[in-house]
Amino acid sequence: MWQVQRSIPIPPHTPSEFDHGDVHRASGRVFVAHTQAGTVEILDGVLGTHLATIAGCDEASGALVAQEANLVFVAARGAGKILVIDAERLTVLREIAVDPRPNGLAWDATHQHLLVADVQANTARLVTPTGETLAVTALPGRPRWCVFDQAHQQFLVNIREPACVQILAAETAAPVAQWPVAGVGPHGLDLDDAHQQAYVACDGGQFVTLDLGTGQETGRTTLASPPDAIWYNPHLRQVSVASSTPGGIEVVDVAAQQVIQTLPTESGAHTTAFDPERQVLYVFLPASCRADVLVNQ
Repeated sequence: MWQVQRSIPIPPHTPSEFDHGDVHRASGRVFVAHTQAGTVEILDGVLGTHLATIAGCDEASGALVAQEANLVFVAARGAGKILVIDAERLTVLREIAVDPRPNGLAWDATHQHLLVADVQANTARLVTPTGETLAVTALPGRPRWCVFDQAHQQFLVNIREPACVQILAAETAAPVAQWPVAGVGPHGLDLDDAHQQAYVACDGGQFVTLDLGTGQETGRTTLASPPDAIWYNPHLRQVSVASSTPGGIEVVDVAAQQVIQTLPTESGAHTTAFDPERQVLYVFLPASCRADVLVNQ
């Protein structure tokens, strides 16, 4: 069962709100978007300390690590740009101008392309790490999180309404298919490559499993609270689902299609980051401005 091992203080900011985080697996460094502060906060997950703060990320809304490239992309939703950060030196290499309110990010390691989903323009923009725009695709509604499916060479983008997953081709970001989701407001999204499944957590409390080959629903679980960020743990075949109200983590056993554990966190704690190498889950708590470090014991 998952439990808190320790906490890592983050420089206080009032009010505080965190958004999507990610882990640089080689170093164990944790990068999280601090929305209210307009910063990127960096933690040393191995030592359990706060490492650095990077400013200039207005309404920071999502961090994504490109592992092989040692790059971190962070969306500045209030400035219409993406920060490109060196994961080792912790410096901003460049800024990429995109659409007005970027939010969801997905990385194609094969072609070294970044997909940026925008919640105002309802677009998906495909860019290179150096800032070249390769394509801009209109989406059928407001996008949420997005991921890249390596096996099928396609991007998956959650769309709030109509409730669906939009499929885009890897090289062109052209629409390929649209998979209906039997839930209200698809939000959190992650993939199970080994079992070829996509996991979609919906605002209405539905946790839906889709087949990556066909888009057909293969399972459904009811959640107790409206979800936000989710992470799949292939080692345990579990998905951690964060919820801000009342504040907690629901752990879903995807093989059994049921919630096996519920952990209280803190009101507003809707985002997490997962380190699969060290089997550590980071939960970001806005009221107390810290990250709780969870391990499975």
